[in-house]
Amino acid sequence: MRTITNILTSAVLVCSTALAGVAPAYAASCVNETWGKIKERGKIVVGIKSDAKPWGFIDTDGKLVGMEADMAEEVAHTIGVELELVGVQSSNRMQFLEQGKIDLMIATMSDRKDRRDIVGVVLPNYYTSGTNIMAPKALGIKEWSQLKDKPVCGLQGSFHNKAIEEHYGAKIIAFDNNAAAKQGLRDKKCMAWVFDDSSIAADLASGDYADYEMPLKTENDNPWALAVPLAERECVFGRFMSGMEFNWLQSGRLMELEKKWGIQESAFLSGQKERFRDWLAK
Repeated sequence: MRTITNILTSAVLVCSTALAGVAPAYAASCVNETWGKIKERGKIVVGIKSDAKPWGFIDTDGKLVGMEADMAEEVAHTIGVELELVGVQSSNRMQFLEQGKIDLMIATMSDRKDRRDIVGVVLPNYYTSGTNIMAPKALGIKEWSQLKDKPVCGLQGSFHNKAIEEHYGAKIIAFDNNAAAKQGLRDKKCMAWVFDDSSIAADLASGDYADYEMPLKTENDNPWALAVPLAERECVFGRFMSGMEFNWLQSGRLMELEKKWGIQESAFLSGQKERFRDWLAK
C-alpha cells in the first residue's frame, strides 16, 4: 500500500518533470531586451500624445506635458532612471513602439483586439472613453442620424471615424493631428469634430470653445491601454507596468491627476478604485 509520503513524492516528481520542459522555453522567450536596455542606459523613452490636451500636449515653453506625461514620469522614478518623452500621434504610436523608437507607449490608445496583435497591451486598463462629437451650438444637433452625408472632421487613424462612417453615413475629412482637425471645424470645413468624449469634455471645459457643445450620447465606450513591445508583454517589463497600473487604480492616483489637469471626474476610475480596494483598509 502506498503511503502519503510516497504519493506526495511522486506528485512532486511529476510536477518537476513537467516544469523542466516548460521553464526553459518560457525563460528563452523572455530575453527582456527593452527592459535591459532601459536599465543599462539609465533612461526610459516614453511615447505620449503631443496633440491630446490635457493627456499629452506641447505647452507654451515647447515642453511635452499632461496627465500621461506625469504617469510616464512616475514610471521612470519607480524604475530609478531618467525620462525622455517623445511626441506621438494616433497614426504612428504603435509603429514607434514596434520600431524601437520608444520603449513604452502611454498615448490615449483604445484597447482593441487587432492592436493586441501588434503591441504588448498591458492590463488592467487605466482609463476609458467613447465616441462623441463637438459641434457648434447654433447647428442644434440632437441625433447621430443628422450626420448622414455631412462632412465631419476626424483624426487620421482614429477608430472613431470608421464607427460613424459605417453606422451613420458621415463623410470623414481626416487630419493628421487633433489641432488641425479642430481648426478645420472652426474654419467650417466640417459640421462637427469626432473624437473621444473625454478629450472633447476637456476642450469644452477650457473655455476656448464657448460656442460649441458635445450634444450627443456617447457611443462605443472603450478602455484605454498602455503598451510595451509585444515580446515583453508577459515578461519583466509587462509585469512591472501591470503593477504600476494596478497601484494607480487602487490608490486613486489617476483620480488625483484628473483633478490636476482639469479633466472631468471619470466614473471608470472611481469604479476601479472600489474594485481594487484593500478589503482590510478602513
